[in-house]
Amino acid sequence: MKKYLVFSVAALGAAVIAGAGRVAAMTRQEMIDRSMTRYDGPTAKGVDPTTMDGKVMCGYQGWFACPGDGSDWGWHHWGRGSAFEPGRCTVDFWPDMSEYEADEKFATAFRHADGSTAHVFSPMNPKTVVRHFKWMADYGIDGAFVQRFAVETTGVSAPYHRNIVLANCREGANRHGRAYAVMYDLSGLRAGGTAQVIEDWKLLVDKMGIGRDAKDAAYLHHKGKPVVAVWGIGFSDGRAYTVEECLRLVEFLKDDPVYGGFTVMVGVPTYWRSLQRDCVNDPMVHEVVQKADIVSPWMVGRFGRPEDAARIGRDVWAKDAAWCALRGKDYLPVVWPGFSWSNLQRRPADFDQIPRLGGRFLWAQYLAAKEAGARMIYQAMFDEVDEGTAIFKCTNDVPVGESRFVTYEGLPSDHYLWLTGQGGRLIRGEIKATDALPERK
Repeated sequence: MKKYLVFSVAALGAAVIAGAGRVAAMTRQEMIDRSMTRYDGPTAKGVDPTTMDGKVMCGYQGWFACPGDGSDWGWHHWGRGSAFEPGRCTVDFWPDMSEYEADEKFATAFRHADGSTAHVFSPMNPKTVVRHFKWMADYGIDGAFVQRFAVETTGVSAPYHRNIVLANCREGANRHGRAYAVMYDLSGLRAGGTAQVIEDWKLLVDKMGIGRDAKDAAYLHHKGKPVVAVWGIGFSDGRAYTVEECLRLVEFLKDDPVYGGFTVMVGVPTYWRSLQRDCVNDPMVHEVVQKADIVSPWMVGRFGRPEDAARIGRDVWAKDAAWCALRGKDYLPVVWPGFSWSNLQRRPADFDQIPRLGGRFLWAQYLAAKEAGARMIYQAMFDEVDEGTAIFKCTNDVPVGESRFVTYEGLPSDHYLWLTGQGGRLIRGEIKATDALPERK
């Protein structure tokens, strides 16, 4: 079997990390040619990528960068500005780096209690991302929606980073029998910005064969078509792009004779059905949902206690799912383990704002989703340490000093990977629904 760094795109990533060239010196065409190629690696047997039924799919941010990783982005999403040091960081959890190899670790100015250097990772390294997908396989998590931030699809450095990360996710999913799909996050787009999403999508289809490449067996399909997601439609937080633009984008992804033909999932506000609270009061939101195939309302931060989950399941998820069923749409609830963004927002009061309670908060949501009839789940998020929703391996041996970090409360660093896998078993009916967490053997 090939080693991780032999295939073309990963070899490119490794070469860039080793200093083969600087992104800032590339033209846009050079960036495209170097970072967007079709898949040429092996595919392992694993989950069935032809359906979302019975699956738990994570969100994979992949937005981190480190000095020297080939991205020219510095400490992106780790630090504040150009610095990543005590008092100037934007993450509330620290990744457990014990399994990463030396060429995956980036030294920081932080120190553990024993005085040792604290390290972090970069998803520009294909070995690291492949490792993450191996963890998904190890714990029975079906795959990931790879976030593609619309505001990062222009210029040179930003798309280059996102393209390499996407290629690394493609490699990880194929090598470990997981499924993956592209999810566009529209947050921050200017008015008319969905046009740049369409142009970026054309590049993904033309250059990477997204949803079209027969060798890329891991790409997620549902109801006979490849899946693409568009997140950020109809939120009432003053977004510059319009719901009408979003409708045109969904129509393009579904109906365009060259670049369409996809099953489209839309990420909408919690109260999209009633057009209230976090949703704009615009009936066109319902037009978008009617045009789409899968509806996934965002839920992070909407409640804060395990006992609230049953209410959400009864009053929101069950009624949403019934609305969708009447109109032939699939429904994808979002669950999340807890929340903390104290360092990101510079608000000490937000430290461990919504506690995880050893997993009871997350498990209550899986129970509520099961009761509401959910057949599929979106798990927020795999690697989101900025807002404290990460489920991947995070350490209890956090750095000490001015910046504070939340821990997994002394539980093993793989606790939430394991619990998410159990959530999938619950949704599929493989284990019984009980208020207590499943017993880990």
